[in-house]
Amino acid sequence: MANLRVPSFLLPILQITSSSLSYNANLVGACQLLETLLLAIPKPKLLELPPLPKVDLPPKSSRSFSNKPELPELSKLNLPKIRELPKPELPAFPHLPDLPKPTLPTIPNLPKDFPVISTHSVTNP
Repeated sequence: MANLRVPSFLLPILQITSSSLSYNANLVGACQLLETLLLAIPKPKLLELPPLPKVDLPPKSSRSFSNKPELPELSKLNLPKIRELPKPELPAFPHLPDLPKPTLPTIPNLPKDFPVISTHSVTNP
């Protein structure tokens, strides 16, 4: 058996490259087709349609719609009276006791001789 001396990862790259090149060639060919002038294409001869038959309608004023069916009169519907429902009353609001105002915690004061470590360096010339 012959040993192939090309690494296996190059074969898919070669295939992708060749397919993209052929795609670009198709695009170039399509652009060239759009740029070429087409010869005048003769229009096909259309068949003549036969004339439509004319329908004789009576004049508009003689047409009447007096033969409408008459609708019977409906008797007035007697609906039963609906009794009024009493309005619901809201329950009494319970009395809440007055709560004392909360006190905020105080920040303790540091003594004057407390050593303070500076967090940034200041260089004075």
